[in-house]
Amino acid sequence: MIEVEIVGVRIELPSNQPLVLLKELQGDRHVPIWIGTPEASAIALAQQGVVPPRPMTHDLLVDVVEALGHAIVTVNIVAVEDNIFYGQLQFDDGTTVSSRASDALALALRAKCRIWCADAVMEEAGVRITEHDDGEEAEPTVDEEREMRRFREFLDDVEPEDFEG
Repeated sequence: MIEVEIVGVRIELPSNQPLVLLKELQGDRHVPIWIGTPEASAIALAQQGVVPPRPMTHDLLVDVVEALGHAIVTVNIVAVEDNIFYGQLQFDDGTTVSSRASDALALALRAKCRIWCADAVMEEAGVRITEHDDGEEAEPTVDEEREMRRFREFLDDVEPEDFEG
């Protein structure tokens, strides 16, 4: 498993489909996960530290878990099949519960727990995005070109309907 962090929520154009972008902590690979608009809002609000006057669904779930004397200790992105990402909640007593990746990520932000991504998911869906500090664009490496081409091909073939469950 590879520890990741949530970079943020973006809107992919021209489809206006939201995606959440994960980044490995000890590397430069990113995992884009297309998600629904409500989940995108839930993740963005939590990242911005917005506390609603009444608990939203993800807030409520974390409150219920805590009221029952437990905690979510990690969130795992465990698989990707046909461009659908699968998540898992890990509780303090060792119990695991399957989850949509987007809901798991929204809960991770609220529970302030670590997020892990399975090696196989990172291998299949991860793309390298390198940053150059000199302010000028550097020529992409062969690996970067291959990764970007693979990512663009993925974007060309994916439709919003592919994410309907």
